[in-house]
Parts: sequence; C-alpha cells; structure tokens
Amino acid sequence: MLSAKATCNSHGQDSSYFLGWEEYEKNPYHPVNNPNGMIQMGLAENQLSFDLLESWLNNNPDSSGFTAQSVSSFKELALFQDYHGLPAFKNALADFMSEIRDNKVTFNPNNLVLTAGATSANETLMFCVADPGDAFLIPTPYYPGFDRDLKWRTGAEIVPIHCSSSNGFRITQSALEDAYQQAQKQNLKVKGVLVTNPSNPLGTSLSLHELELLVSFISSKKLHLISDEIYSGTVFSSPGFISIMEVLKNKDLMNTDVAKQVHIVYSLSKDLGLPGFRIGAIYSNDDVVVSAATKMSSFGLISSQTQYLLSQILSDKKFTKNYLTENRKRLKQRHDMLEKALHKTGISCLKGNAGLFSWVDMRCLLSSQTFEGEMELWKKIVYDVGLNISPGSSCHCSEPGWFRVCFANMSKETLVLAMQRLSSFVDSSVKKTNHNHWRRHENKSSRKSKSLPKWVFSLSFATTRSGKNSDR
Repeated sequence: MLSAKATCNSHGQDSSYFLGWEEYEKNPYHPVNNPNGMIQMGLAENQLSFDLLESWLNNNPDSSGFTAQSVSSFKELALFQDYHGLPAFKNALADFMSEIRDNKVTFNPNNLVLTAGATSANETLMFCVADPGDAFLIPTPYYPGFDRDLKWRTGAEIVPIHCSSSNGFRITQSALEDAYQQAQKQNLKVKGVLVTNPSNPLGTSLSLHELELLVSFISSKKLHLISDEIYSGTVFSSPGFISIMEVLKNKDLMNTDVAKQVHIVYSLSKDLGLPGFRIGAIYSNDDVVVSAATKMSSFGLISSQTQYLLSQILSDKKFTKNYLTENRKRLKQRHDMLEKALHKTGISCLKGNAGLFSWVDMRCLLSSQTFEGEMELWKKIVYDVGLNISPGSSCHCSEPGWFRVCFANMSKETLVLAMQRLSSFVDSSVKKTNHNHWRRHENKSSRKSKSLPKWVFSLSFATTRSGKNSDR
C-alpha cells in the first residue's frame, strides 16, 4: 500500500552515527537530574557563543518584528512571500559570507538561493546537477548524513575518494583518479566532486594545493564541484580558511565555464550556532542552477520572520566582527582543552584548525586493528563509559580506530566530566590488558615448566639452596 521510497532502508538511519543519538536520547546526561546519564559528544553544535546572541537580542528588542513598536513589520512578515527570499536578508548574508573570508571575495546576492538548512541545500544541488544513478566523488572520511542528504530521495550514488592518515587524510591526485576509475568500473556516470571545507569530521581546512588540484580535476573532466563551507567561520588557528571562490578569483576563472561548474553550500547552523532556525544557502555562478534551485526551494523555505531577524543581526557590522573574533577564540580554547585532556590519557588527535570537534586516534585501544574491533570499542564507550562519540566507520573512514568527538555543544564542566570518565576507562583498559598479558606469560611459562624434565627442577632447587648464582 506504500511507495518504495517509504518502505526502503536507504535513509541511513541504521548507521552507528544515528544509533548513538538514539541511545543518548534514552538516557541523556543532566548535572542534577541525571548525573550518570550519557554525555552527548556526537552532536556538532556550537553553544559556546550563545550568550553573545542573547545579549544582542536584549539590546535590540524590536529586531523580531513582533513587538508593539513594529506592528507594521509584523503584518508584512505574516503575509505571503515568494521563494526568492527577503532582499535585506540576502544582502546581509552575502556580506557576512564575504566578511568570514576577510573580504577577499564578494558574493552577488542574486546568485544566492535560500534553503531550509544545509541539508536542503545539498539535496537541492543534487537534484540540479545529477540524475538518478549518477555519482559524486567524496573524500573520506565524510559526514555520515551525506548518505541520506545526497542519495535517499535523489537516487544519486556516492563513490569514496579514499584518503589516508599517512598524509593527514589529504586529497591527492592519485586518490581522485582512483575514485574516478572505480566509478567507471561500476558503470556509474560521475557528475562531480563534493568536499566539506573545513572538513567534517576531520576539523581541518583544505590547503591551497588541494583546492587547486580539485579545480584542475573538475576542469579537465568537465565535472561539478560542490564546496560545503558551513564551517568556514569556525577556523580558529592557522592555516587560515581558503574558500574555493578565492581560488577561482586568483586563477582568473570567475568569468569562465569552470566558475559555472563550482557551487557553494553555506549555513548559519555552525558559525552562528543556529541549527534550529534552518538557515541554509546555495551560491552558484550558473544562472540555470540558480533558477532551478530557486524553484525547488519552495519545498523548504525559511520563514519571513527568521529572515527579518537575521537580516537585523547580520547588518550590525560591529556585532558580527566581535562575534567572529570571540567565537574563534572560544572554539580554540575548548579544542585545546579537549585535546590536552586526551593527551594525558595517551590518546592523540589529528592536528585540527577548525570545526566543533576533533578527529581522535584511538587505535591504541582496539582489541584488534579491524572495524569489528572499532565497533567493540565504540559500544564500550557508549554503554559502559556513557559517552556518545561517532566511530570512523560511520564516516566511511578506510582505517579503523578513528572517532569524531565534539566539544562545543556542552558546558566546560560537562567536558571535564566526560574526560574523567574516558580517563578512568583507559586506565582500567590498560590494567586489564597488562593483567591479561601477565596471565598469558604465566601460562606460557607454566606450560614450558611442565615440559621440562625433573632433574632441571632438582638442579635449580639445589643451586638456590647453595646460594650460588641466586642474584643473576
């Protein structure tokens, strides 16, 4: 009685990434009501600078358009709007995107398409540039939600670009070519490459070399390039963020066909910490893509009130400048706090410079260097330690033992508790490992002893009794 789409199992909800969330929701940590509950470290949410937004709202009570002083604004916002969005908001958003990139590039508001979050933006772009069965190449590890966002309703396929820890999971020419060849072996038509910059889950920004490599690759093979830049405002240490737009500009490609092959996804969910507002955007230099995406956006519009409020916030240049500076400072402090605590337990991380998480190397804790060993460790951390973290396998990492650990969605005190729990777990694991190693050594020694002739024991006993060689 239902459609194939409704009954299929291709949504990706059975991924350990989502299963961890389900377990957290059954037993969420609360410092007073449930101090032994599970701590959510699998949610990439930025709560570190919410007080700055609250302070701005307190100082600008008319910004919502719902106060007695803004009755005319309320009527205007409540009535019909078309899917192009409020001009004031699109102008303010375009300026904010430029500010994040140190005004090295500018964005034309007419090339912006508003969507209900980055999820909608990525799916809409898939509908615009790929047909069912077409493929996109994506570097691993990648955000687990892409399996849902890019594939579920569009029918598109994902072919991984396998990246390795040996070079910090950087994109290489050979990895790009291997993925392209793999897609062709599967009889898949490759339509483009999608990258997140900065990376989720790595917490690193793409280098200029990688970006130039991508532009050259998509240019030579006539492919699209989608650059998901929703973490662009979270870069808190060097190297700084380089947008794909900056590369196009510096290579004098802005008015070429190559520029029309490049599309940017942006959102205010991470940089401003407003995922509940569902504010996303597509930026494209291709007029056909902009036109088609705008029509599709009618299935997921941003409310007029939300656009009005955010246009007021983003138009306050003094506020945005202070917010970006302070937010980056707080992210760095929290990032360093997490990694210092992990280092004390003997756990290392990939060197990161952005994002709301760290890419943590727990290979030393695996019972076996396999994905089965990774899942075994993940279950212990979730169920025994009470921390929801995301295993690398859910991000399609090609190497077992890596985990994404979020640090910006909780208080400082909660993070301290989480690290105390993890430290206790690591200590007990090390003691257990040492004990098992000692037992195996004892058993091995015992088996060897049982196989020796009786005269060896007699000789050993006699030598000890006589005092000769007893201290050697």
